[in-house]
Amino acid sequence: MPNCLFIAQYAATLFMTGLIWFVQIVHYPLFATVLSGTSLDGFRIYETRHARRTGFVVFTPMTIELLAALAALMPSLRPVFLPQTAAVTSAIFVVIIWSSTGLIQVPHHNHLSTRPDPEMIRSLTGWNWLRTVLWTARALLLSYYLVCAIR
Repeated sequence: MPNCLFIAQYAATLFMTGLIWFVQIVHYPLFATVLSGTSLDGFRIYETRHARRTGFVVFTPMTIELLAALAALMPSLRPVFLPQTAAVTSAIFVVIIWSSTGLIQVPHHNHLSTRPDPEMIRSLTGWNWLRTVLWTARALLLSYYLVCAIR
């Protein structure tokens, strides 16, 4: 069971890491282009649809990642190759990611869906670097211990 939970966590983390880099480098920067090329009502519709569709895509992997990371804090559910300090670090990263999503990203998207402005897009993109760095760090951390286990 611990190995299966680790693989689920690892797969979800890799998925989210790839997705967050796409969002950070391609998707969020294009928000300003969409805003400048459409009416405010058009952007509001775009943002509302974006948030709903993104939620559909990310909810399941983020939930798997969170639950598996928290499960790894219990010795009986942590694979033998994953040290407790790595499990704790990984769980802290995922809790910060969830906190940033709920306390920063979602309110920014809510703001953009009612009062779109370029400064809010810049802020959204800037704050998203926190999640980008943490997901990347999680992917590297989990990859390191998986490679150690394989060796």
